[in-house]
Amino acid sequence: MQEPWQPACETGLLQLRARMLASIREFFAGRQVLEVETPLLSLTAGTDPQLDFFTTEYCLPPQSQTLFLQTSPEFAMKRLLASGSGSIYQICKAFRNGESGRYHNPEFTLLEWYRVAFSLDQLMDECAELCWVLFAGELLQSVEKLSYQTIFQRYTGLDALEFCYEDYNRYTQQNGFAEASAICRDNHSLWLDFIFSHAVQPNFAGSVLTMIHGYPACLSSLARYNPADGRVTERFELFIGGIELGNGYHELLDPVEQNRRFEHEIRQRHDHGRSVPVKDTRLLAALRHGMPACSGVAIGLDRLLMLLSNSDHISKVIAFPINTA
Repeated sequence: MQEPWQPACETGLLQLRARMLASIREFFAGRQVLEVETPLLSLTAGTDPQLDFFTTEYCLPPQSQTLFLQTSPEFAMKRLLASGSGSIYQICKAFRNGESGRYHNPEFTLLEWYRVAFSLDQLMDECAELCWVLFAGELLQSVEKLSYQTIFQRYTGLDALEFCYEDYNRYTQQNGFAEASAICRDNHSLWLDFIFSHAVQPNFAGSVLTMIHGYPACLSSLARYNPADGRVTERFELFIGGIELGNGYHELLDPVEQNRRFEHEIRQRHDHGRSVPVKDTRLLAALRHGMPACSGVAIGLDRLLMLLSNSDHISKVIAFPINTA
């Protein structure tokens, strides 16, 4: 029997991807944002408790060394910012272990950019401008910005900032999510992720670019605290039609606070039986040197291409998804 070798997506989608990438590069060139390239293999990895990573062994006799495939180029790009690069962007591959499904492939294409001296609101506006360019005014009708607390209360009646296990458990039991308590236990961030994805996110309109900002502090490892309310961090996510496309921060600059958050996440990973990565001390050194005030965001380009092509599965917009690679 002949081994299947053909690509999973049509030639027209390869062409659409190429046009999308060209439009992105033109967009940033017009704003004098520098395109950069950073390593996919690194000595360290992010500590986010919700992400798993790939490792490989670098064999250099007489010893070998564990390297990590990057879940995001974020840490290396921040080292460039600290070195004086100015505003930068990157289009690259990223890797996340254990992620496969309608919106997930373990290897995917990411657009990440950082704007020096931008507030979070300015970066949100720039995300909207990029989306209007890519969608050419055909699929998007409007843009809305809503706080996490507002949208969470609107669809659940729950307080996102003050955790109450009894209230959260009662809500999920009454709304057909009986498995929530076993999954989330006493972890506020897990409860928020579960309820948001099941009860809030599906309500977002398909023709609207929805930006949710003001995330609870327990959900934001790399964002600044809101100076007016320490329960909130300066983070946003963008959605179209219930599909999460990107995640942005007003970036944390304090190396002491960043190290504290790294240590907290490492303990969480250990407590939940997840593999523990090496902490990125080079990022901490860059923050001690001084990184300029900036805001940054990462957008999944394969999901964006799904929307542009009206595709119902990520495997239809990737030439060789994991099951055919």
